[in-house]
Parts: sequence; structure tokens; C-alpha cells
Amino acid sequence: MNEIKVTIIDREGEVHDLVGPTDMNMNIMELCKAYELPVLGECGGMAMCATCQCYLESDTDLPEQRDAELDMLDQAFFVKPNSRLGCQIHLTEEIDGIVLRLAPEA
Repeated sequence: MNEIKVTIIDREGEVHDLVGPTDMNMNIMELCKAYELPVLGECGGMAMCATCQCYLESDTDLPEQRDAELDMLDQAFFVKPNSRLGCQIHLTEEIDGIVLRLAPEA
């Protein structure tokens, strides 16, 4: 399987069903930008800005957060227990069907 389904709920509550490639080393932030969803990704995916923060709304098992992601979320606005940085979630077969909600803009 070279594609997965990703559901993104935007800031207005609209649901977007996206299809993402698993063979291009893309992440959620890049996928959202490719579909022209309102995700800034100002730092280019380096876990240094939190403009791609989202909330995990499904029971998808994700890799443990690394220190850089945790440090950035410590400084971000609107952080919840299910907050993740989209740039740190890579498109893999293991996350097929993931549901994420975009965090409010700061």
C-alpha cells in the first residue's frame, strides 16, 4: 500500500478526507499544505514554531513524542493532552485512518 487516508477537521469544523503517499517521507504538515489547508508550517518541519499543531482525535497509535516536539508544545498556545505537531507525524501505513483537528491559530 502506497497511500493512506488522513482525515483533517479544519478550524471551522469542516472535514477533509485526504489521501497521502507513504513512499515520499511526507508528514501531516506537508500533506495539509499540499491540499491547501490553513497550516502555516513556518519553520519548515523542524518542530520550532507550532504553526502545525493539531489534536489527535482517533485512537491511532503514534510514535512517542521527541524532546523537540515536547519543548515546542510547552511554549505553544491552546495545547491539550492530545496535541501533536503535524510536522512530526510521518505518513506511514501505521497511521492509516488517522483523524486530526487543526488547533486554533495563536
